[in-house]
Amino acid sequence: MTMAQPTAHNTYLPGYAPKQVQHHEWRNAENSAAYLLPTLQQKAKDNPNLTLLDVGAGSGTITASLAKYMPQGQITATDLSEEILPRAKEFADKAGASNISFQQASVYELPFPEGSFDIVHASMVLCHLDSPVQALKEMLRVAKPNGGIVACRESDLRMWSYYPPLSGLEKTHRLQLAVHEAAGGSIDGGAKLVSWAMQANAIRDQITASFGTWCYSTPDERAIWGNTMAERVRHGGMRQKGLEMGIATEADLKEMAEAWDEWVATEDACLGCMHGEILIRK
Repeated sequence: MTMAQPTAHNTYLPGYAPKQVQHHEWRNAENSAAYLLPTLQQKAKDNPNLTLLDVGAGSGTITASLAKYMPQGQITATDLSEEILPRAKEFADKAGASNISFQQASVYELPFPEGSFDIVHASMVLCHLDSPVQALKEMLRVAKPNGGIVACRESDLRMWSYYPPLSGLEKTHRLQLAVHEAAGGSIDGGAKLVSWAMQANAIRDQITASFGTWCYSTPDERAIWGNTMAERVRHGGMRQKGLEMGIATEADLKEMAEAWDEWVATEDACLGCMHGEILIRK
């Protein structure tokens, strides 16, 4: 008898080199999970021993900041990349978040029994996946029945608003959209969250939807975003994929990188991104 082989899924194109994902470490519960915080605080008040699973935790900065809202609870943080988890643990240690454990795992095959967690959270995970509904079904599986919560915040990559209107920024945005889709992700994942949840068998009146934003305008914020974008068009997976697809030339990529350098240095520059958010109550 032949054992069935696991389905091969797409991988995270940018990779995990620090300069490629430095903007991830700007993220925290307040700027990236505000929609969840009132529910988290109420649940932690009702049950101090709350359990939370953070799926695709990456660098762990959101995870560590969620921990302060449930100091007596326990967080399990997973990521597919074994490379990123030591950095997440290091950040948690520096933040004094002692109630987090870390485990390598795929969102498609979470190694936990059904109904294990009070809250299952993911931030900017589903939009990168080729099978987001399958992943969401698995997240729902491990959430507790009769009150468990699944919380997701996902990007709508179409929704960038920025100033000044530099040509290189527009070219970067078009490149990112094309490369993201070619890699198997969804450029409109934020807008599709309710649909994905319903396809994953969530009941519509148990889904609360909202939209949130990121804003990069201070010098530090512009540097963390702009330097990451410049790095991605100078090196790494997005640059390589764009060249392979024939949608960007070396001259285009040089213009993009220089535009991000200019944007970072421009005092009145800003950029905003829109994200979809859902809370699913089981």
